[in-house]
Amino acid sequence: MNKKKLILIAGAIALCVTTSFVTVMIYKITDKDKFNSETVANPPAKFASMTGTEIGQTDFTTAAERTVHSVVHVKTMYKIRNQYQGFSDPFFEHFFGVPRRQQREMPEQESSAAGSGVIISADGYIVTNNHVVENAFEIEVTLNDKRTFTAKVIGTDPSTDIALLKIDADGLAPITFGNSDNLKVGQWVLAVGNPFNLTSTVTAGIVSAKARSINILSVDMKIESFIQTDAAINPGNSGGALVNTAGELVGINTAIASQTGSYAGYAFAVPTTIVSKVVTDLKEYGVVQRAVLGSQITDIDDKLAKEKDLKTLNGAYVAGFTQNSAAKDAGLKEGDVITAIDEVAVKSVAELQEQISRYRPGDNIKLTVLRKDKEQIFTIKLKNMSGNTGIVKNADLSVLGAEFQQVTPQLKRRFNLEDGMLTSKVTRNGAFAKAGIEAGFIVLKINRQTIRSQEDIANIYNSAINSSEEDDKVLLVSGIYQNGKVMHYIVNLK
Repeated sequence: MNKKKLILIAGAIALCVTTSFVTVMIYKITDKDKFNSETVANPPAKFASMTGTEIGQTDFTTAAERTVHSVVHVKTMYKIRNQYQGFSDPFFEHFFGVPRRQQREMPEQESSAAGSGVIISADGYIVTNNHVVENAFEIEVTLNDKRTFTAKVIGTDPSTDIALLKIDADGLAPITFGNSDNLKVGQWVLAVGNPFNLTSTVTAGIVSAKARSINILSVDMKIESFIQTDAAINPGNSGGALVNTAGELVGINTAIASQTGSYAGYAFAVPTTIVSKVVTDLKEYGVVQRAVLGSQITDIDDKLAKEKDLKTLNGAYVAGFTQNSAAKDAGLKEGDVITAIDEVAVKSVAELQEQISRYRPGDNIKLTVLRKDKEQIFTIKLKNMSGNTGIVKNADLSVLGAEFQQVTPQLKRRFNLEDGMLTSKVTRNGAFAKAGIEAGFIVLKINRQTIRSQEDIANIYNSAINSSEEDDKVLLVSGIYQNGKVMHYIVNLK
């Protein structure tokens, strides 16, 4: 019998009591600001480019020598809770004829995991995957020369699975950024990382596909436009470098497709066109300035084309709009098909998302649209997720006085939950404590919006504190305690 295919995050290879890698089943669950490998604050006008000779080059020694000193080993420490230990209830079994499992909470334990990272500036900025460092209370970075540093998280972006770290070091060897737009299917690439804690490992393969969406990210506003390669990647490679034969960074290795948990022929990387914008924003603002069209879009298949009488299978079909939609304000209508952004063709939702992710709220773009088989061009001023063009501030969740972590599979099964975030810690003088919320509370909704990640909490919090109306500076928090008690709280942010 064929095992069900899994998409596996290739990052966290556990060193203690955790499992050897993180697995995620396929289920529902970013060229305006270019990046400078020397300093994030002053992005250059252009990416480095490859010559035709370099594209066809099959001697990988130069690329390996240029990149191994720029890739680091990232070790993380976590606190995990063995959520429950079951024991039988003889009285329940006696009266009902079936055993009942009672549960009790076990104390927290420390565990470690590891991944990779890429040095992007001489003064210690490092890019890695969000899932490599998510929920870690300690992050240790080991350079290729064996020096070890404690890293600080500058910012994370679950929507692209990218995180920016900083170590207190100078004179490092930053990698050179290449332009992932120049990659061609069939072109040689190298993966550089630390699989299974084997440091400075280099593997080679070709680009198998581009703009691949694999539905692995479990957050709202996710952006999946991965480079697919057959370069061998295994647990521990996450956050490492995907480079071209000139030794230029073209992607951050993120995931593998496998039935076993180890490399089985397919690997996926976030392209530098997305990475450069994300890390520049994280460096400057602490949070990504994400521009949105404000439209509900879907890929076009043969069924949809016949149903809607469309003459093309390329592009993104506009199925609806959100509140304060930039696209709707510009004149787009349901049934339109977006085929290009600033004259760059987009054949799928993934390609459209990748193009939009390069811009900030307030930027103007030109959309090429097919409406009843006639091509029209619209100029759109992009907005942020709050429906305006202002700069989004970094959510200082310390005001809430709470720490959050993902709800465990056990708790999800116990309460039949699909979403939510567990409040793992509540400090005495924080807004959560003042509202009466205690540790262990599972946050399901805030201001009637479903909570699936800490980013969701941050976005709602940002909208509230950035509102010009004093009455909006409150959070209506709904959820459930682990004893089954459902509660609603009003958290005052004034």
